[in-house]
Amino acid sequence: MGIRIRLRLVRRRILATVAMALAAVGAAPHAVAASQGDNDKVTFFRAAQLNDAARIKPLLARGLDPNVREPERGETALIVALRNDAMNVFDLLLAQPKLQPDAQASNGNTALMMAAFKNNKPAVEKLIAKGAQVNRPGFTALHYAAAAGAIDILRYLLEQHAYIDAESPTKMTPLMLAAREGQEEAVKVLLEEGADATLRDAGFKLTAAEMAEKADKPWIAETIRKHLAVKAKR
Repeated sequence: MGIRIRLRLVRRRILATVAMALAAVGAAPHAVAASQGDNDKVTFFRAAQLNDAARIKPLLARGLDPNVREPERGETALIVALRNDAMNVFDLLLAQPKLQPDAQASNGNTALMMAAFKNNKPAVEKLIAKGAQVNRPGFTALHYAAAAGAIDILRYLLEQHAYIDAESPTKMTPLMLAAREGQEEAVKVLLEEGADATLRDAGFKLTAAEMAEKADKPWIAETIRKHLAVKAKR
């Protein structure tokens, strides 16, 4: 009786070992596929940084999602390409039918916002033609153009009906950002186009002129106050 029990135990162990081996064999293709997918993503984002469109083409042909996000910032390759001035990659990605031009990074940034901040007007124009939204809740491309002093883009976005007093989550307007960053020409353009210099942000409760002063840019504050004084006399 003892021998039979031992034989059964041995048989169960053998069957369990065989089952585990079969399971491992069955899972192997999936593991390889997952590994290949991870490798493709690493190659994808490295190529986007280096403007290597030739390395990206076969990855897209194999079915890699052009909207996949890198893990560090949660940015799409389109945003990464713009950050690194990789325009060959940018053009390749923009031509993909499945591309989502308004896909956001973890911090809410979009490709259009990055293009505006990088003062890349051709990219801004192509993105808008592709369907990127000029106006959106929170920070907008106009905020970024104002902060960067990208005057041509600033004017172009306004021509595309960008809301001039768009508010960030803390109610910062493009004028406030331009004033804080010392972008005098951007401040002048925004004021000429009708930006409201009396608005206050939700955090410090400051106007654009007061923000300029707090940022040690008194000449910007003076420009804004002169504008308000002239406007009051009309």
